[in-house]
Amino acid sequence: MDASTAVTSLLSAPVLAFVLGVVAVAVRSDLKVPDALTQTLSIYLLLAIGVKGGVALADTDPASLAVPLLLALGFGLLTPVLAYFALRVLTRLGPVDRGSIAAHYGSTSLVTFTAALVALESAQIAVPGYAATVLTVLEIPGILVGLLLARRHTARHAGWGTTIHEILTGKSILLLAGGLAIGAIVGEAGYAPIEPFFGDPFRGALVLFLLALGIEAAHKFAALRTSTAGLIAFAIGFPLLIGSAAVLAGAAAGLGVGGAAILGVLCASASYIAAPAAVRMSLPDANLAYPLATSLGITFPVNLTIGIPLYTALALTFA
Repeated sequence: MDASTAVTSLLSAPVLAFVLGVVAVAVRSDLKVPDALTQTLSIYLLLAIGVKGGVALADTDPASLAVPLLLALGFGLLTPVLAYFALRVLTRLGPVDRGSIAAHYGSTSLVTFTAALVALESAQIAVPGYAATVLTVLEIPGILVGLLLARRHTARHAGWGTTIHEILTGKSILLLAGGLAIGAIVGEAGYAPIEPFFGDPFRGALVLFLLALGIEAAHKFAALRTSTAGLIAFAIGFPLLIGSAAVLAGAAAGLGVGGAAILGVLCASASYIAAPAAVRMSLPDANLAYPLATSLGITFPVNLTIGIPLYTALALTFA
């Protein structure tokens, strides 16, 4: 499949559902997705990705995991540092808010990852079985590094033990890691009876979840009215640059088209599930409006509409 065909196939129902949510807010519709449904969908998506990733991981040669996991760890440590100093150049934000934003951009977005899985599958590009493992690995170091950068400038914070416990026992990590373990233990034979629940319905659940996120993101746009142009430029440009660099690194390391593309997506995405909880507890002085507005209001739709097609095209070209 060539790059143009793959990129064209990425304009999918989940992306359009997100756009519908934004439009609903713009026209002041009374459309809402109940919070209970949104929470249920997020649990379903996390567990489904973990289980399917674990099943694929069971058939993966352990030796093939070393390179992608090392790349993930490297980008997980480097990305928040680059984000922190990029924000110092582009904005007038203080070190605590810069560290808060860096923690969000050093971590990953489950929904961006999920949309990328669906898009790559639609483009008939195979995603390696270790993808969910890389997602889990990338979730943690970026948050910790971002918090460390911010905590140098504040005396008010939770202890490291409390912060790490919050991250590791949070919904995202617990469901992803638990799902990976379940899938790896039961294998293909054990997954077959539950495949009708975690297979085709997965896409429909993603459409509903992105509709809810479109509504939420549209409400976050208001917080950007008081933001600087530099912060908006960061939210657009930084993920595209770091994602493209990750794709090229993955291609050079021999991860293949699917592996390089998904690494780029993960490194370019920004957390708005795991990171806010950790930042809220560890950095009480940080203004969460900045990272939530930029990660959910700008970076997420940019990755959906521009980023995923860009990383896929780069992977098809260089991998």
